[in-house]
Amino acid sequence: MTKTKKYILLALGLVILVLLYLPDAPAPQVTPAKGAPFAWNRDQLWSHLEKRLQWARSKPCPELEAAISQEMATLEGLVQDLEGGAYGAAHAVWDQAEFKTMSLAPLLAACPRRSPEFSKALHRLRQAARKQARDWPPQAPSTRDRLYRLLYGQRCVLEELMLQLPVGSAPALDAGEESPSAAPALKVRGVTLHSGDILVSRGGAPTSALIARGSDYPGNFSHVALFYVTPQTGKGLIIEALIEYGVVITPLEDYFKDKKLRILVLRLRPGLPALAANPQLAHEAAQGAYKQATSRHIPYDFAMDYQNHEQMFCSEVVYAAYKAKGVELWPALSHISAPGTVAWLADFGVRHFITQCPADLEYDPSLAVAGEWRDFKTLFKDHVDNAVTDAMLESADKGMAMDYNWLLLAPARLAKAYSMLKNLFGAYGPVPEGMPATAALKNLWYSARHKALAKEVLTRADEFKKQKGYTPPYWELLAMARRADAQRH
Repeated sequence: MTKTKKYILLALGLVILVLLYLPDAPAPQVTPAKGAPFAWNRDQLWSHLEKRLQWARSKPCPELEAAISQEMATLEGLVQDLEGGAYGAAHAVWDQAEFKTMSLAPLLAACPRRSPEFSKALHRLRQAARKQARDWPPQAPSTRDRLYRLLYGQRCVLEELMLQLPVGSAPALDAGEESPSAAPALKVRGVTLHSGDILVSRGGAPTSALIARGSDYPGNFSHVALFYVTPQTGKGLIIEALIEYGVVITPLEDYFKDKKLRILVLRLRPGLPALAANPQLAHEAAQGAYKQATSRHIPYDFAMDYQNHEQMFCSEVVYAAYKAKGVELWPALSHISAPGTVAWLADFGVRHFITQCPADLEYDPSLAVAGEWRDFKTLFKDHVDNAVTDAMLESADKGMAMDYNWLLLAPARLAKAYSMLKNLFGAYGPVPEGMPATAALKNLWYSARHKALAKEVLTRADEFKKQKGYTPPYWELLAMARRADAQRH
């Protein structure tokens, strides 16, 4: 090869290298949803509850029996009243029931003999709220706040209690409500799943926590999928949208192999007018989604535009399937208004901040809870991941931007080009279809930071338990995460 050719090739290589390291074009402007994230503003109450736990642990259980019995009787009376009455979302009786569950939980954490009875009362309270919410205006702030406080808040009360009990004493399966269905069914891990059931889950990845906590009503769930029983084989399949592949059909056994911290089973509630008119509606919705997924490639929708079904994200798969049968889920759309959260999600390609977040589906009164799987080990990880994510998003609101290793930009863009080539032939590469190379690098930065902070929180939580003798409650985990995050600025 002549020197001239060598110089030409060298120059060409340098030009390509420079192009691979050029910064991205400015990102398009995004518009946050109007509003503000829900805030408990109850720090004094959390402190009081922890002191109450410390006090209860210092007493022998026989001394606490009278107080527990009295408060259990009061809670039972409140729950019976709510089950039989008709109250608006703003009625004070809900506040009374909420406070009573919170004040009882520390006593039962110290003396857990009656915790199963308490757990049943909480479930009845949540069911009463879901039933009465059918008559509340779904988009009203009072409705959103009340359902969040009762469904998410009471879940937190129960889980804080579970984490204080001896390992293995809390059940891994909550059987849920009585919700019969005419759709084809399979028995799966102690729960009868019907075709058309909605599986709302929480993944173990750091970005799963971001999805779960990123809306104005931070929750516990990051993914939604649709269960389908095939008429030909009677086998169970999962229809879902995955970031790596778009909409796919996943065998049931593979769905459970994938790491999940919890799974909630939702089902159209008995008595829903559309279901009464067509008992097979849920099965037909799942069947329609199955046909869509097998008839064409549906890319993943990073923009989270739930109205355009050319591409789909996970919530959209379920929403579109049921809307085609006349049932519109998510009567109150999810809002994402915190500026830091909006900026970070925009870095991952999100463009719609009034959309459908997985966690908010739990508050849809047209659905019933048919069961939930969770256990102590994954439950505590879920709480740690939530605390770390909440602390990181607070930093985002203060102006911290996501970063990435600039030296990896060229390799990432080459990996993206390779992935795009594979996509043309129906295969998948290391960078998901629709995700820019810089977004993939920011994902690496986010995940690494989240994992490092979670490791620090776990170390501090272990020290806390050794010193005080009990598992740190969520507000303590959040304080640990804030300190760890501040040290890394």
